[in-house]
Amino acid sequence: MNVILCEDIDNLGDMGQKVKVAAGYARNYLIPRKLAVPIDSASARQIEHELRIIKRREEKRRAEMAQVAKQLDGVIVEFEMRAGEGDKLYGSVTTAQISEKIEALGYHISRKHLALPEPIKTLGTHTATVKMPGGITAQVNVRVLPLAVEETPAVDAEVAAAEASDAAFHAEEAEARIQEFE
Repeated sequence: MNVILCEDIDNLGDMGQKVKVAAGYARNYLIPRKLAVPIDSASARQIEHELRIIKRREEKRRAEMAQVAKQLDGVIVEFEMRAGEGDKLYGSVTTAQISEKIEALGYHISRKHLALPEPIKTLGTHTATVKMPGGITAQVNVRVLPLAVEETPAVDAEVAAAEASDAAFHAEEAEARIQEFE
């Protein structure tokens, strides 16, 4: 069955392109989801006109996405994580965590648009790819640093107080023994 695509579909074609697909695929998937319309339908000419308008809009959107990608290229996102021997992390850095950090910088990037070549499970600098609609990509650097262990002042004060009381106890005990011998 010949159809006109109303949206870009991976491994099939771009919006406005005429493609030949299996009849069942068109009837059961593409047409009900309004991803395509049959070429022989009466609305095909109307759809082609609307697609020209939509393509102009898409070109503007792609230009905006390219600008955002240019700004995102080289952005560094930092994480502090607990690590064990060999700089291996307890857990991993996920695309959801990276997406949250990027959104904190003011960019709206879904975790679905992020791709990692391999899971981030070690300390160091890694690269994540942001795949935006229209085939636009950007590279974001992910820096994973070791978590700094904080010493709590309350615990230090308790230890110091305990040591001082022990020292005072031992001093009193020593004085008492000295008085026994005198």
